Amino acid sequence: GPGKCTVDGLNAYMEAKNAAGGIKFGDGKTRTVKIEALDDAYDPQKAAANYDQLKGKVFAMTSGLGTPTNRAWREAAIADKVPQVLVMTGDKIFSDQEQSPWQLGFVPIYANEGEAFGALLAESATPHKVAILAQNDDFGEGYVEGFKDAIKDNPNIQVVKELTYEASDTSVDAQITELASTQADVIVNAMSLTPLVVSAMKKAQELQWLPSWFQPSNTSSPTAILQPAGAEAFPGVFSVSFSKNPASPAVAEDADVKQFLADLSQYAGVEGPPQFPHCMWSYMVGATLEQAFMKMTNPTRDDFMTQLRSISDYQAPLQVAGSVVDTTKDGSPAVSSVSVIKYNGTGFAPATSYDS
Repeated sequence: GPGKCTVDGLNAYMEAKNAAGGIKFGDGKTRTVKIEALDDAYDPQKAAANYDQLKGKVFAMTSGLGTPTNRAWREAAIADKVPQVLVMTGDKIFSDQEQSPWQLGFVPIYANEGEAFGALLAESATPHKVAILAQNDDFGEGYVEGFKDAIKDNPNIQVVKELTYEASDTSVDAQITELASTQADVIVNAMSLTPLVVSAMKKAQELQWLPSWFQPSNTSSPTAILQPAGAEAFPGVFSVSFSKNPASPAVAEDADVKQFLADLSQYAGVEGPPQFPHCMWSYMVGATLEQAFMKMTNPTRDDFMTQLRSISDYQAPLQVAGSVVDTTKDGSPAVSSVSVIKYNGTGFAPATSYDS
């Protein structure tokens, strides 16, 4: 799943560097970087226990996946002055230096994603009725907030119904049935759970409700979600991206994509393009960490945080054109710019307009 994929991508990057002799730090010393990974099974209590187990043994924590799981040990990391950085959550608290001095997010905050889709929809010349189904937490709220902000000045776009579900729910059939009755032509589906996204899409088809879908980046895998859900039945399925998809023929010949697939095969034992984007994200995290290490003149956590927050205009391997790593803006994660993409039955292509 996404968690194993995250570990694979980071390992592939660091092990390839180690095999080539290590990373040259700003103090002139070359060091190898070892990755220790523990599985929290997306359980906040387990995540907190994992932190306790690792805190005395590691220099910094990175790439932790999920909002509740990262929040579970954020305060402990601050108290212990342990870096918790380039984490895979769009929760904005992790990029607020005052509230989270030892933290930094990697992926765009949820509002960045919702806003990008809202802005594309807002450019459409035709009126649209929008239904919203959001996870009842910071994840769902962030998407909805960004989306609404982007459409607020367009009288053509009307949100006709907004429902939520709990992350612990096993079905959203009732919510999809209620939203289908609105006959909205667009759904903003701010969901983070793979099985629920698949069942939501199937339920909508069963009810013969076929709106355009907007899916968050972490639940838009063509092979793991959209193909099993029969997503090609809908007039358009949109998501956002900041990393290349190695399965796309358009980038298959790019040097960074070939290098990534070779590293993934050699150092993580994964053959072919991965199912989830998290492998690509964590590979980019590895490259971003390397940028910080190369600037460090002291091998201390303080200096690491200082240097990590000084990276600007860096295009990481696998990053799409128009998106860069910039850690210098307080309140923003390392990556805050995304492109809207549209599903074409096998993968995604850039979406230049909503009506395209």
